[in-house]
Amino acid sequence: MMIAQIESQIRYVTNVNGETTDVLVPLELWQQLISLINSDNVSSLTWIDEQEPKAQILADLQESVRQAAVGQTFPVSELWDDIKA
Repeated sequence: MMIAQIESQIRYVTNVNGETTDVLVPLELWQQLISLINSDNVSSLTWIDEQEPKAQILADLQESVRQAAVGQTFPVSELWDDIKA
């Protein structure tokens, strides 16, 4: 199931100020999502990674190579800065 299909099925709940407070997900969709999350994929990639178009993966790789070629790199230790353990 693609993200666009999922988004078309969910509904948002807002408060009196019009601020989004909750999301309503149909039960069948919820069960499918939970099943996907809990499945043991052989590739060990997350569901979103599995759904990423090959063209986007290639474009990301090409951009990374381009950045490396012009010296736009940073220490590997910085990769972990945004990850909260």
